[in-house]
Amino acid sequence: MGEMGGCLTVRTFVKFAVVGVLLVGLPLLGGWAVPATWGQMFELPPSADYVEQAPFSWIAFGGFSLFTLGWLVPFLIHAFRPGADKRAQRARRRFPWWGWAALAVGVVAWVFAWSRFPWFASVQSYTFMPLWLAYIVVVNALTWRRTGRCLMFSRTRFFLALFPMSALFWWFFEYLNRFVQNWRYVEVTARGEIVDVGFGPVGYVIHATVAFSTVLAAVLSTRQLLLSFGVFEKFRAFRLVRLSRPRGTAWMVLLVTGLGLANVGVLPNYLFPLLWVSPLLIVVSVQTLFGGRHVFSEVPRGDWRPVVSAALAALVCGVCWEMWNYYSSPKWLYDVPFVQRFLLFEMPLIGYAGYLPFGLECAVLGEMLSPAETSHTLS
Repeated sequence: MGEMGGCLTVRTFVKFAVVGVLLVGLPLLGGWAVPATWGQMFELPPSADYVEQAPFSWIAFGGFSLFTLGWLVPFLIHAFRPGADKRAQRARRRFPWWGWAALAVGVVAWVFAWSRFPWFASVQSYTFMPLWLAYIVVVNALTWRRTGRCLMFSRTRFFLALFPMSALFWWFFEYLNRFVQNWRYVEVTARGEIVDVGFGPVGYVIHATVAFSTVLAAVLSTRQLLLSFGVFEKFRAFRLVRLSRPRGTAWMVLLVTGLGLANVGVLPNYLFPLLWVSPLLIVVSVQTLFGGRHVFSEVPRGDWRPVVSAALAALVCGVCWEMWNYYSSPKWLYDVPFVQRFLLFEMPLIGYAGYLPFGLECAVLGEMLSPAETSHTLS
């Protein structure tokens, strides 16, 4: 029976428990070295300005940029190599009526999200959810048009389970952000003034949880749509990466990344990238030690489709998140050490690289929820 076939297996529960203890406990363990911020760190809504961010540095910006391009360029070159996309999925049916309905809802939600109508002020803060629900349905409609199936209908139980899991998932990143303060939430008045969010603790938790619940469904639905394009077949046979001792490597990676995550609150200006990288590597390491599948499982065979599709799906969603956030209220603002310059919407340009490992984390969680996730998505 699959892990979403009724209830989670004991083995899966143990994996979730181990991962949860590591990801939540390690930052707290290191956080004891910074006792002055504890009172502010756990306020709701979160406090701001208790982490002093390092100023922009050309050296750091150049280093981040070169590092990102160094491993990204080979994938881009491979993607644009000439060659027929033999397995490209062609449209088989018309765009469904429910897709058109979602598109209409999305357009209306977008208009209201960026507007400041006085009569709409009392519900201005609630436009995020309908906008992203519309996005998710439209993406599923496009996938259904191209392939004849989509997560909404072919894997409905898994699709619905993504919403509560997504809320927990993103609350974890909110928790990690308390140690580095790379982003914060504000409201924008009709006059364009930036003020603190007007929610109390309970209202903030409810509002945020509802908004956070859309993340996984958006990324994994986008991933399935992207995989309907034949260009991803080029990554079916890309580069073979085999580890001679995978379990030994997993233990080493777990130790190094765990140590980094434990110190992210001690050295937030230097270790903030680990907020996106360490959870991925910790989860993959635990999956490897338990003998489970994960987003890198096909890499030893040269199949990089799960990796490339997940990373690109999160980047596509990330551009949409940042674009729709730009004129919305409430909205988020960034303050990223060393690279806070060259903004695309509110995000520093180099910051979009963080969406790539984030997409892999979404895929890993999908795989933990259902071991058939990769095979279903790639078939």
